[in-house]
Amino acid sequence: MQINEKMGRVNRKTKLLIGAGIVLFALFQYYSNSEVNEFTGKKQHISISTEEEVAIGLQAAPSMAQQHGGLYPNQEFQDFVDAVGQKLVDNSVAKQTNYNYEFHLLKDPEIINAFALPGGQIFITYALFSKLENEDQLAGVLAHEVGHVIGRHSAERMAKQGLTEGIINGVAVGFDPNTAQGAAAIANVINMSYGRDDELESDDLGVRFMIDSGYNPSELIGVMEILKAASGPNKIPERMSTHPDPENRIEKIKEAIEKYRN
Repeated sequence: MQINEKMGRVNRKTKLLIGAGIVLFALFQYYSNSEVNEFTGKKQHISISTEEEVAIGLQAAPSMAQQHGGLYPNQEFQDFVDAVGQKLVDNSVAKQTNYNYEFHLLKDPEIINAFALPGGQIFITYALFSKLENEDQLAGVLAHEVGHVIGRHSAERMAKQGLTEGIINGVAVGFDPNTAQGAAAIANVINMSYGRDDELESDDLGVRFMIDSGYNPSELIGVMEILKAASGPNKIPERMSTHPDPENRIEKIKEAIEKYRN
């Protein structure tokens, strides 16, 4: 009995050491990849190059478009979206980056959304496009997405996801699956807050790019009103969402307008 107990203690200690090693390796890998984004001034932990971001975005773009029914079958609208997006790129720091910006209007008539893939592939659904009231609002949506690209938010999220998975795996090895599940739940909430920070930074950058390109940044507030109306009365609490509440975004947008206009 004593031998079995001693072996059990040794095994537990070994598991803890292995688990701690996995966690420490994940932390080292994450924090050793540190750089300052030259366009935002923010310190980031990213493990892939801008060239790899472009490659990832180009590879994922066809399947992402297909998930939303493909491109909207109206070349005039496609050209309009592309022209507004290109105007934003040509008149902002986006032109100084190594990204390949392409703007796509998706056929999806139901899902109100816009999103950016790493490296400059930017999409807006027809469901959102059709609710916009003017060119400035379209510019606001696209400028926000360009902000995600320049902010390298997808690449940053990949690194954070790798860190999270490493810590959870270490906890699972060192303790037990139930403890790991608790750690995963906590990590999920933390990663959601990272997502909200990214959205606010992209709003800030979007205002800056709109002003640089001669668009009225106040129209971005109108976009927030559209998103607010689309969320309906059953919206989930901000702490459980990857996006900030539209009302909070409006306040930050107003602050950004004051900052960049002065």
